[in-house]
Amino acid sequence: MSHPSMGLSLARSQGASRFGATRIFLRPSTSATEQAQPYTTDLSSASWLIGNPIPSHQVVDLSPFVWVLALVVTAGAAAIQGTVGVGYGMVAVPILALVNPALSPVPQLLTVVPLTVVMAWKERDAIDLTGLGWLLGGRIPGAAIGVGLLAVATQQTLDFFIGFVVLVAVITLSAGVSVRVSRLTQFGAGVASGATSLVASIGGPPTALLYSREAAPTIRSTLAAVFTIGVAFTIVVRTATGNIAMSDLRVAAVLFPAVVLGWVVSSRYKERIPQARVRFGVLALSGIAAVGLIIRAFLD
Repeated sequence: MSHPSMGLSLARSQGASRFGATRIFLRPSTSATEQAQPYTTDLSSASWLIGNPIPSHQVVDLSPFVWVLALVVTAGAAAIQGTVGVGYGMVAVPILALVNPALSPVPQLLTVVPLTVVMAWKERDAIDLTGLGWLLGGRIPGAAIGVGLLAVATQQTLDFFIGFVVLVAVITLSAGVSVRVSRLTQFGAGVASGATSLVASIGGPPTALLYSREAAPTIRSTLAAVFTIGVAFTIVVRTATGNIAMSDLRVAAVLFPAVVLGWVVSSRYKERIPQARVRFGVLALSGIAAVGLIIRAFLD
């Protein structure tokens, strides 16, 4: 397979066919013409991941440095999610959207499910089962609202929406606002979570706000259960309405190992890390990235 530059390529290495192995490696360009071309990441051979042929011309044009940055941000966001129960989307989506729009928000939607499944299972005894039903029930009309927003959204609109949602969440959570837990507020949080999750892959803040006064295991496990089922539903809706591209699947495949790394780190150190400091870092990073996205939306 020939590539125009030294890019990150997903291809079968020599001698690997015997074992069916597929490796990610850097390949140097072989001519002056190739050296003049921009870095290109060709993941067209990743069709084995999803069982469908992918047109070879569909590539994600990102430099190796951007990929490394994306992996670092993803690992950090996953570690935060595993520690406090929320933060993966709030951190990863706005930061990676600033780095390159191809990196978010759909890849975060695709990569968060395994993380939340493990989190929900490990602390399953602490899940608020009564609230879970109302939260998930609210995600259905929320998803319908999200589909309507996506139908009219441009990249500029999407940048503004993501930035606005994150900024509102940061301000609300920083202010220490407390919401009384009831069936109505649980359903309302589900609606808000369903809409923001479908459009921006950030469904955590409404639910996190509702459970902010609960014990840490209840927050982590209940949010993880909501994310697991709710995000799976969101993925189905996005797929049915044509709002998941093959490039999203390839980016998610590359970023997923960083999610695993982040979870491993959080599982080992979450009891030792002061959650107040983690919370402050999440809000600070998310707020800065959200402001940057809003500014970019107005400048574009």
